[in-house]
Amino acid sequence: MNAIIACGGTGGHLFPGLAVAEVLRERGHEVLLFVSEKDVDALALKEHPEIPFEKLPTIGLPSPFSPAILGFVRRFNESFRRCRSIYQRFNPQVVLGMGGFTSTAPVLAGKMRGVPTFIHESNAIPGKANKMTARLVRAVLLGFKECAPFFPKVKTEVTGTPIRTELQRLDRKTAREKLGLSADIPTLLVMGGSQGASGINQAMIKSLPSLDGARLQLIHLTGARDEKLVADNYRRAKLPAFVAAFHHRMEELYSAADFAVARSGAASLAELAAFALPAILIPFPYAADDHQARNAEVFVKAEAAILVKESEILDDALAQKIRPFIEDHGRLERMSQNAAKLSTRNAATAVVETMEKYTTAAA
Repeated sequence: MNAIIACGGTGGHLFPGLAVAEVLRERGHEVLLFVSEKDVDALALKEHPEIPFEKLPTIGLPSPFSPAILGFVRRFNESFRRCRSIYQRFNPQVVLGMGGFTSTAPVLAGKMRGVPTFIHESNAIPGKANKMTARLVRAVLLGFKECAPFFPKVKTEVTGTPIRTELQRLDRKTAREKLGLSADIPTLLVMGGSQGASGINQAMIKSLPSLDGARLQLIHLTGARDEKLVADNYRRAKLPAFVAAFHHRMEELYSAADFAVARSGAASLAELAAFALPAILIPFPYAADDHQARNAEVFVKAEAAILVKESEILDDALAQKIRPFIEDHGRLERMSQNAAKLSTRNAATAVVETMEKYTTAAA
């Protein structure tokens, strides 16, 4: 079948969408992606030249009382017209929206064309776009079962959140050597999502004096703005570290790490679980409806992570959370096993099989 996947705007929408696209292509389907005009989308798609895509000019929904609402309506209408035009050429048999307002116009255009439509909600609490779009779809596909009660009037299927096929575990010793790290020292991965996180970067810098003498090495993805600042601070603290703004082979970093300090976006959590990495989760404090905190609570309840609010990581507070992970190997191992239980490595296949099931039934 010809499949549309609307998945742009953030890494949390784009990377799961790419994972679904890979499975669709493996099963003989044709795929066209709709993405946003943001640089993060173009950068990621350079790694996948085999997958065709179109850009849509949609933006996030502002307050209805904001003057920006006029720009939103204009760009949404432009996206909708572009979708209808592309559908005449591509003739889709199924449309999947991965969340965000990049996905709403394609799903609406698909619904009006009589095409089976779906959305995927990766978070424990749905976003505004998916709450609005849910009334247009055959089924809502969920990353967390905890999200099902938010969609009482539509069919839901728990598939998990898809991760990219290249995210396969490597030998830990080999992965560490590739990064210039020692093979036998506990290794912490610090990351802030696809854009980096200045709050986490600053918290790590403040914690370095309290980590003096700790048997620890670090992998730190900083985002573009803070790379030099973070690297200089690790050098001064004499802590071995691999520091980069971004890294395209995330499987190397996940395989090299023993545990992580991270945001709790759904895509990041799915990847941490796939590599059985316990985590100190610091939810992005300005996420809509505090959904990152709700995501983190699922992992905390499973004893796979601890949750720390960004407002609580003053002075060396983060160091005090990190030390038990280094010093209590038994606890680290138990949390690792719990994280692995939360993994749904076959989520992309589950999404595709669900779409095929509903589409075949409709035919």
